[in-house]
Amino acid sequence: MSLTSLATARRAALGALSPAPPEPVPLLDALGRFLARELVASRSVPGCPVSAMDGYAVRAEDTTHATREQPARLRVTDTIYAGHLPSRSLQPGDAARIFTGAPLPSGATAVVRQEVTRPVTDNGAVDIFVPAPRGKDIRSEGEELLVGTPLLRAGQRIDASVLGVIASLGETRVLVRPPPHVAVLATGDELVPPGQPALPHQVYESNLVLISALAREAGAEVVARERAGDDDDMLRLALLRLVDRAQVLITTGGASVGDKDRVKRVLTTLGATFLVDGVALKPGKPVAVARLGTTAVVVLPGTPGAALVAFDQFARPLLLRAQGVSEERQRVRARLDGEQHKQAGLTYLLGGTLETREDGNVWTRLREKGGGHALRHIGAEGFALLPPGRADFAEGELVDFERFDHPRYVPVEPE
Repeated sequence: MSLTSLATARRAALGALSPAPPEPVPLLDALGRFLARELVASRSVPGCPVSAMDGYAVRAEDTTHATREQPARLRVTDTIYAGHLPSRSLQPGDAARIFTGAPLPSGATAVVRQEVTRPVTDNGAVDIFVPAPRGKDIRSEGEELLVGTPLLRAGQRIDASVLGVIASLGETRVLVRPPPHVAVLATGDELVPPGQPALPHQVYESNLVLISALAREAGAEVVARERAGDDDDMLRLALLRLVDRAQVLITTGGASVGDKDRVKRVLTTLGATFLVDGVALKPGKPVAVARLGTTAVVVLPGTPGAALVAFDQFARPLLLRAQGVSEERQRVRARLDGEQHKQAGLTYLLGGTLETREDGNVWTRLREKGGGHALRHIGAEGFALLPPGRADFAEGELVDFERFDHPRYVPVEPE
């Protein structure tokens, strides 16, 4: 099998799927999805000058000489609450009782906090004990958002804070691309469904849960999950059934070249076009990406650790692309916490964690190599990348470490 480099294979695989057309959806339905276009402020926030405090709206010049011993006594001519308009403008010597968020009356140029005032109850006045400079405790129009200001770029992942900003503009819907529909097919005669008795030579099938969960983490909607044995007719029927239900079909197992590895052969008989078939990657070397009709098919290895890495490098980018974005992860340089030996022609992706030691250097603590159980990926902060062209890496050597947290999402357009 001729192996394609990881970078070349990733580029080729993206041709299996194009972004879906965007659609407007209710705000809460957009949680976890991605903005399909730039969000621009449709109104200013605040929409007019408002009070930043509970207190009194005043003309600043009426408080210029106010002290505790000689307060400025002003007539209280109005009371203004948030959401209500003033009933009159301020004249010289006037004040208005005002509350946080309430609009300022015409003529007011400052707000005095109630803590430095004392109402004069017998004649409807208020004593002001400190000067209030012009603009004091006033939120000006557009102070938080100015109409026409670009707020959020296309590709922004929508979380609760983003939804709050959109709602503050009076919007009830937001333009996003729909989640891709995904079907998952696990293959292998050795597999036993969880919950049923398994003999020592059998394996509990965990990939349906693992891959479905990874697909949902990538924003997809999992519409079908099935198992099939290593039988051409059974595989053919399952593939045809699932390809009609999903934009992306992900298979696990049967991906290599053994006698029981049937998935690629059956896909070929069905007319699938392979964009990627074997990658110079460990774990995950047998991964393939194909098109069957209008459906993208990602063929993953059956061992959970290898399936996880191959999903991350090929299925996840496809699912994000369907939602109109590509993912850019932060890379840092870190020192290996032990020597590493690898096949020189392959790129290795090794899960690990980062730590900054007393000397200020960043080190990566790597998990055990291999494509077996996914346990080694629990708590991993990213992948250490050991590039092709070399077999041996010394302890303390600097390598790239690709972090999982806080990725940047960049919009992509249909080709």
